[in-house]
Amino acid sequence: MARALFLRGGAAEIGRVGTDLAEVFRPNATRQMELSHDAFTAAQQAYAAEFQLARQGWFDGFVNGLNRLPRPLLALATPALFAYAMVDPAGFSLRMQGLATVPEPLWWLLGAVVAFYFGARETHYRRALRPPEPVAAPLPEAPPAATRNPALDAWLEEGRRGQ
Repeated sequence: MARALFLRGGAAEIGRVGTDLAEVFRPNATRQMELSHDAFTAAQQAYAAEFQLARQGWFDGFVNGLNRLPRPLLALATPALFAYAMVDPAGFSLRMQGLATVPEPLWWLLGAVVAFYFGARETHYRRALRPPEPVAAPLPEAPPAATRNPALDAWLEEGRRGQ
């Protein structure tokens, strides 16, 4: 009896039956994690496919054009201020005195708005140019060679062959 139990894979079969019986009362946590990972990966791929090709209408083109205006306007306005100061020094001085009366918290608010505008825009374009990183690495097929147990592998192989 003991000989048949251990030589023909009887112990492995008893273990398999025990595992199947236990899974009736409590699901296999590893398999549940694998299925959850597969479902998450499928959902991510579906979302990526949905937004693969962005449709551009006239309104999108108009808004993109407006979004491209601030940087050139800021870049060209700075030399224009110098030219204005040379052409009309009295008018320039009057405008600068008006700017001097603006309270400091309002300057901080303006700086924050400009910084967030350009920061968000830069982040958007950097993300659009780079392909998305994979969500999770695939599960390894087998553990690394250093953690494998040759005796256990041989025993499992015997069980698979039915010896």
